[in-house]
Amino acid sequence: MIIMNRKLDALNADETYNLLYKDGTAYYYGIIMPYTEANRYFDLLLKNILWKNDEVNILGKHIITKRKVAWYGDSDYLYTYSNSTRKALIWTIELVELKRLVEQVSGACFNSCLLNLYHDGNEGLGWHSDDEKSIGKNTPIASLSFGAERKFSFKHKQTKQILSLVLEHGSLLVMRDATQSNWLHSLPKSNKITQARINLTFRTIVI
Repeated sequence: MIIMNRKLDALNADETYNLLYKDGTAYYYGIIMPYTEANRYFDLLLKNILWKNDEVNILGKHIITKRKVAWYGDSDYLYTYSNSTRKALIWTIELVELKRLVEQVSGACFNSCLLNLYHDGNEGLGWHSDDEKSIGKNTPIASLSFGAERKFSFKHKQTKQILSLVLEHGSLLVMRDATQSNWLHSLPKSNKITQARINLTFRTIVI
């Protein structure tokens, strides 16, 4: 396993680099807003988003997770993953602001966003790819993080090579090209983390 320790602050740096050595593209832009702004958005998202416990159906079992999610978009798009379907809510003011910022930094356009609320390090996500047909093949996905710093890992589907980095408060990671086809990703659990994390994953529903 390779752990990437380099931190790139987008407020002061003018370059990014591909984290993946082949078969995909993942750019870590680092922190893209001042610390005070990141704190403000964290509080607004915690208060104004209509959070609900995630529900998944795995091997015939209906599971309600401690992690909470929300699904927003330009229209009432339906999004299905883990055999569970959600209808998008209309953007809040802060989500529109954050979408514009992410689009400005990344150069990509998005029409929807799946949000995750992890209350502490005991909540995470196992290995998976965001490769549902509804978001199209190889469309970019932008991951904006607030709150507790958490390790984020990639694993190549064929070689099993693992690469990890730490996602910071107010930072942006963008996965592009064939990343979802060739790589898995996860948010490992850690009982050392006691603070909450909010993650926004901006996507493009293919109409």
